[in-house]
Amino acid sequence: QVQLVESGGGLVQTGGSLRLSCAASGSIFSINAMRWYRQAPGTQRELVAAISSGGVTNYAGSVKGRFTISRDNAKNTVYLQMNSLKPEDTAVYYCNAVIDYSGSFHYTSYWGQGTQVTVSS
Repeated sequence: QVQLVESGGGLVQTGGSLRLSCAASGSIFSINAMRWYRQAPGTQRELVAAISSGGVTNYAGSVKGRFTISRDNAKNTVYLQMNSLKPEDTAVYYCNAVIDYSGSFHYTSYWGQGTQVTVSS
């Protein structure tokens, strides 16, 4: 059983910063890609940032230059540093990890429960 637990959401003013964390626990052999998504009310879930097992990153255009994704492989944890936050960044943020739990190279996608980020104007 694998769990992803997110933390670090909250309420911040425009221009402020937050750091999200997502820790994977349970039966984990290896973790491939780790990603952050977000979903605002009435919209589809969108990819915000992704990082490969080797540390290659990519970002949605709307957050490039403001958000930074990183990971600590020893801790099975992914982070999202969010700077210069805007009201349009308000959403529930979800982490996603592609995990091989048995060493058989069969990867399964897992999701966290989500953490609310609210940016006030």
